[in-house]
Amino acid sequence: MPALPASLPDAIALVAEAVDARFDTLLAIPDDPRANLYACMRHAAIGGGKRLRPLLTIATADLFGVDRACAALVGTAIEAIHVYSLIHDDLPAMDDDDMRRGKPTAHKVYGEATAILAGDCLHALAFEVLADPGTHPDPFVRSELVLDLARAAGPSGMAGGQMMDLEAEKARFDLGTVTRLQQMKTGALIGAAVEAGAILGRVPPEGRVHLRGYAHDLGLAFQIADDLLDAEGDEALAGKKLRKDGEAGKETFLSLLGVDRARAQCTMLVDQAVQHLRGYGPEADLLRAIARYVVERDR
Repeated sequence: MPALPASLPDAIALVAEAVDARFDTLLAIPDDPRANLYACMRHAAIGGGKRLRPLLTIATADLFGVDRACAALVGTAIEAIHVYSLIHDDLPAMDDDDMRRGKPTAHKVYGEATAILAGDCLHALAFEVLADPGTHPDPFVRSELVLDLARAAGPSGMAGGQMMDLEAEKARFDLGTVTRLQQMKTGALIGAAVEAGAILGRVPPEGRVHLRGYAHDLGLAFQIADDLLDAEGDEALAGKKLRKDGEAGKETFLSLLGVDRARAQCTMLVDQAVQHLRGYGPEADLLRAIARYVVERDR
């Protein structure tokens, strides 16, 4: 994979192309009764999406001179977890969505049973990729990547946050609870993406504090921006149904803070995220641009 361009739109396009190419290889359709399962995985995984998580992994790994092909593969594994979560989140038992990334959701095209299995398989694929010696020669690096992603995806991370989100339809959450929910549901995987780049760079845990701070503030800013887009955005640009949280009566950053305070909080968090990178020079400009993009995006 070539060097990431300095321009964020160009970097996003390059990473999207790289991730799609890896999914195309990993999810080649077999000539047997599993063909529909693979087709469903490809439908959900290839094309569309911001590819924010693999972009963060590659941009962070670039700080430490990590081989970009290796970083792209690890980023694809993290994206597989994200895509599995979207497939399951769209199911009738969860958010019951018909559109995702501008196309029909996986269960609408392939049926609920196949969509569930496709999500299961993408979850397994992520850890298969991370544990494969072909991804990285150092077993300690591979082990740490697996452990960190498992923590971020499980009950103390993304899946736990999704459970809290389901409970939010029945309970009135205060700002602290909503913040914790979003730190788990959205922030944990963003944190894992940044952490993975540092793990690949063999940065010891005590040397990652500033990167964790960056990821923490970026994750919260991302979710506040998502709440603002959900209330004010264009469904055609978003590629999915908007304003569902308000209709479900869920408390969000927007409902608890109001539009103006939420937008100010989002800007403050982005500024803090950028400040966490003050120890780096121009080599971290892409990470800074990603943080600013969070408040400027329209989808």
